[in-house]
Amino acid sequence: MVTSNEQLREKMAFFWHGHFASRVQNPKFNRQILNVIRKNALGNFRELLFEVSKAPAMLSFLNNQQNKKDHPNENFAREVMELFTMGRGNYTEKDIREGARSFTGWGYDKEGNFMERKKLHDEGSKIFLGKTGNFTGNDVLNIILEQKATSRFITTKIYKFFVNENINEAIIDQLSDNFYQSGYDIKKLMKDIFSSSWFYDKKNIGNRIKSPIELMAGMMRTLPMNIQNPENLIVYQKLLGQMLLYPPNVAGWPNGKSWIDSSTLMLRLQIPQIWSGLRPLEYSPRPDDDIDMGMKSRENALNKAFKNPNIIIDWERVEKKFAEKNIEEYLIQNTESLDMNSVKSFSDNSVKMNVINLISTPEYQLM
Repeated sequence: MVTSNEQLREKMAFFWHGHFASRVQNPKFNRQILNVIRKNALGNFRELLFEVSKAPAMLSFLNNQQNKKDHPNENFAREVMELFTMGRGNYTEKDIREGARSFTGWGYDKEGNFMERKKLHDEGSKIFLGKTGNFTGNDVLNIILEQKATSRFITTKIYKFFVNENINEAIIDQLSDNFYQSGYDIKKLMKDIFSSSWFYDKKNIGNRIKSPIELMAGMMRTLPMNIQNPENLIVYQKLLGQMLLYPPNVAGWPNGKSWIDSSTLMLRLQIPQIWSGLRPLEYSPRPDDDIDMGMKSRENALNKAFKNPNIIIDWERVEKKFAEKNIEEYLIQNTESLDMNSVKSFSDNSVKMNVINLISTPEYQLM
């Protein structure tokens, strides 16, 4: 996220990581699904959906390894429809049951290779979203992609992530129709969004609260830094409530005001000073079994060994970068509410202190 030359691909991979949320302890499976997401992040949603649905991390997380004929497990089929494609209200409980039957036998071997275990597959006839046939998991995914509700659900979620959480129905109608007609071309959808005049409307600028990862990655891209103990950045992810590869549940992370409470807001505002060595970190991670997945020993080791990330910022490069530039317009999306006199009153007027103070403002929390 910080160093890639393909920033849009990384941002899209981050979006899809929250959309196709999975949480498993197997590092090989985690790497595998992340590479699938990264590869298809700006490709075709059909291919992304098929590859993610067959990834061991997802099949494991949603219990499809246990989905067998005569004993169908509905978890995977339900989440594919509710969270990954159509959204609630566009299918019935019977569709979930019939979908689960279609996915019976989908699993993986110990090496992480997808397997269709024929002996475990229910070969009977199924009725799914109004169609009848001896459906397999592939058939179910194709039928789901035929539904315009899928295009609208994905388009709406991308709009909320990149544009505004308050959607414009007419714009969503147009975007989702184009997305459907393109055969789910993600790159074209993003081009339609970013090249539209409404994307740059005043109401869409600086209206979203940055997620913890967006906030941290943004600071790290702005300030050239050498992090001596990068593993300790996990502590900041935990404190702020967003640990990569450990979403709270299959729905992924909530957004907007859910990122802000009395403790996280104060820490978010103080990170620039902490990382600059101007103040100590006065918070410690609280035990959270949901995030740690029962890994209390890891939790204790992390707390025991914790120390600041030992960050060395190249302030000379920062000075050169911002020399004779309007720093606030570079760093702040919407400067209307920004009181620069107040910012400068806490500064010695050096570029260093102006930058630190600007990225410590509430306005910097918005994008």
